[in-house]
Amino acid sequence: MPEAVKAVVFEAKTNVEKEFDVKGTIQPGEKLPDFILSDARGKPVSSIDLLAKGPLLILFYRGGWCPFCNLTLRAFQKRLQDFQARGVTLVAITPEQPDASLTTAEKNELAFPVLTDDGLELARKLHIVWKQPEDLVATLNQIGADLEKRHGNDSPEMVIPTTLLVDEKGVVKNIFAEADWMQRLEPQEAVNWVNAL
Repeated sequence: MPEAVKAVVFEAKTNVEKEFDVKGTIQPGEKLPDFILSDARGKPVSSIDLLAKGPLLILFYRGGWCPFCNLTLRAFQKRLQDFQARGVTLVAITPEQPDASLTTAEKNELAFPVLTDDGLELARKLHIVWKQPEDLVATLNQIGADLEKRHGNDSPEMVIPTTLLVDEKGVVKNIFAEADWMQRLEPQEAVNWVNAL
C-alpha cells in the first residue's frame, strides 16, 4: 500500500477509534430489531424465520474489497460446523448490494447466508455506523473499493465490524464491536459464546 494511502487510512482509523463508543451500541439483554434483508441472490430473508431455527450469530462486515473482512469470513466458514452443531445459524451482513455480496460469498466459498443491509438501516438501529471522511472514501475508491457501486448509493457511511450472538428469543447475548477495523472477534471466542448459551 502506498504511503499516501496508508496515511489517509490510519488517520481515519485513529479518528473513528476516538469517536466510537461500544457502550452506545445495542447491548446484551436488548432485543435485536426485526429485519428483512436480501440475500446474495436477492431473495428476502427475515430475522423471524432465522430465529425460528434457533440462535443467530451475525457478522457485520464492510465489504468484499476489505482484506480483513475476507479473512474473517473465511475463518468463520472453517468453524461453521461448530455453530451448526449447537443449532446456531451463522449469517453475514454487509452494506454491499447483492451482486457484490454474491461475488464475496463465491470468492470466499461461504456456505452461510450473506445479507444486504441496504442503506445501513439495520446497522443504524444498532448504532454501529460511522461517517467516513471524504479523503478516505476517495482513497478506498482509488484502490478499487468502488463504494458507490457496491453499496448502491453515494453515502460516506460505513458499518463498524461487529459480531453479535442472539438467542432464539431475539435477545442479544454477546457483542464484539471494534472501531479498529483490523481487530475482529476470533472464531474460537464465538464458539465459546455459543457453548455458554
